[in-house]
Amino acid sequence: MNLEQLKTFLSVVRLGGVGKASKMLNLTQPAVTTRIRNLERSLSTELFDRTGSSLRLTKRGELLLKYAEQFEQLSELVAQDVIDPTGVEGHLRLGVSETIAQCWLPDLIAELHQRYPQLEIEINVDISINLRAALLDREIDLAILLGPVSDFSVDNIELPGFDLAWYRAVGQDAPDQPNSYFARPVITYARNTRPHRELKAELFERVGPGVTLFPSSSLSACFRLVEAGLGVAALPRALGARYVATGRITEFDPGWHPQPLRFSASYMGEPRSPIVTTAAQTALKIALNYDQ
Repeated sequence: MNLEQLKTFLSVVRLGGVGKASKMLNLTQPAVTTRIRNLERSLSTELFDRTGSSLRLTKRGELLLKYAEQFEQLSELVAQDVIDPTGVEGHLRLGVSETIAQCWLPDLIAELHQRYPQLEIEINVDISINLRAALLDREIDLAILLGPVSDFSVDNIELPGFDLAWYRAVGQDAPDQPNSYFARPVITYARNTRPHRELKAELFERVGPGVTLFPSSSLSACFRLVEAGLGVAALPRALGARYVATGRITEFDPGWHPQPLRFSASYMGEPRSPIVTTAAQTALKIALNYDQ
């Protein structure tokens, strides 16, 4: 019996099967099955009842689960308190929304590399709904997304929000009535996002159903479309500031602004990884110090 076998056992129990456990552990399904079989052989007992269509723990499997969780907690304490961070080797799968990727993600990566020089970091930039699904499927370790993620298995660290400002092309004449700005298309976040849904509802209430929306999954594309005079947009002021400073676009005030974007650093509560927890706490520190 060894820690890798116990870790595999816990993954199969928590995820409800060999297939999902193999994805999380980055192993083949036969490799996971072999680990479980070897663990059962070393303990001279069966841990799962395989007579049904799904895996169920035997009584001895239930007993091992309690001890395996204790082993896991002790292993976490050793990793946290004893191991020198500069010697830590591992793989952090990080998922981030584009707003974060274009703001303080480089600062986060730099600090993590300074703390864990041998840590391999894999970055996935996507919309929040996809990041949430990937986190719950344990395809990523840490998601920095429009949150929090409302699931009992997920821990969330709330991050500072991003104020949204309205932008239009430089040189466009300001209309007499504020709502006349929205005679042009409104360029906005992708359809399957909370900012798109909230902005659509707000425009319907304040302006009416006739507003044309141009959704885009790329914030850079949104700013370029505004610059080209193809529409107006409510986008993060932290990103728009540099476009305004160079005279490419300008802010306008129709008398209201959408709600700020709220982000969280979200990760699975079990198994608890000191690296993932530290990365989430580092994200909070970087976000608080980021100059918007």
